[in-house]
Amino acid sequence: MKLSTIRPALLAAVALTAATASAQTLKPNQTLGFGDSKQLVFTYTQNFDCIDQPYDDLNFNGIIAANDPSELQTPICQAGFNPTINPPGQIGSPYETTEPIYVLVPLFSVDNDQNPNDAISCNNVVTGTLCGPALGTELITLFGAVPEAFKATPLVYTQCPEPGSAPGTCTMHASRLDLAPVLADLGFTGPPTANVFVPTPNHSHVLIDRDINLPAIWWQVIPVLVTSQSDWPTKDGSSGIISARAVKAAEAAGDAIIAPSNFFLFFSSYTAGSHSMANMK
Repeated sequence: MKLSTIRPALLAAVALTAATASAQTLKPNQTLGFGDSKQLVFTYTQNFDCIDQPYDDLNFNGIIAANDPSELQTPICQAGFNPTINPPGQIGSPYETTEPIYVLVPLFSVDNDQNPNDAISCNNVVTGTLCGPALGTELITLFGAVPEAFKATPLVYTQCPEPGSAPGTCTMHASRLDLAPVLADLGFTGPPTANVFVPTPNHSHVLIDRDINLPAIWWQVIPVLVTSQSDWPTKDGSSGIISARAVKAAEAAGDAIIAPSNFFLFFSSYTAGSHSMANMK
């Protein structure tokens, strides 16, 4: 969805909503989001879940999870992998059983960053996570530059990490993500033989129109790798991808890549400034 296609009245409404959200003080368990071209507030009321089913082999060691206790001791949150069940136990593809949260990841570099030291440091990451200069070097090899998603100080606004939090973190989120399946799907590597754990990338959120005001439920994280800076949403929501329609338009234009994941978050959503939804649990 291009800015020129949005009616002036809608732009004015977005600006008003953005001003309300910007003035709002977030609680420690809240982040901002976008949906239906509006700014939203998410309230997280429990921890995340990354599903590992009995016959999965998410650590690629040739042993199914049911026979591999070590696989279950650390969450393996994978981009590019879709389970066949959701956290409440509903059987079927989460694409069909679970509401999506599109997680926008800025996979572009504003300044063609060639300095590996600009990548998210190892200060707040779990052992075994690619970080610091080693992460930066690998990203430059893969993508030609350090993307804003993995910079300690990104040059674009993102809703996570939330204000005051360290790079590579976000409230009630996993602290790292396994990119092995999605890198294989994109043709960067062969079939995965080991996890490629990276810090949780800098990111923003988008819900589909019907979901912008809902009590706390499980949501499936759908990573959206945004490759065009012009599609990136501004802090005030006045341009960029701020609706599910815009996500699909960016994908159709070749400016975004959408992948599944086994990563689920539990939160409520309400329109910023909405008093009727503010007390959702």
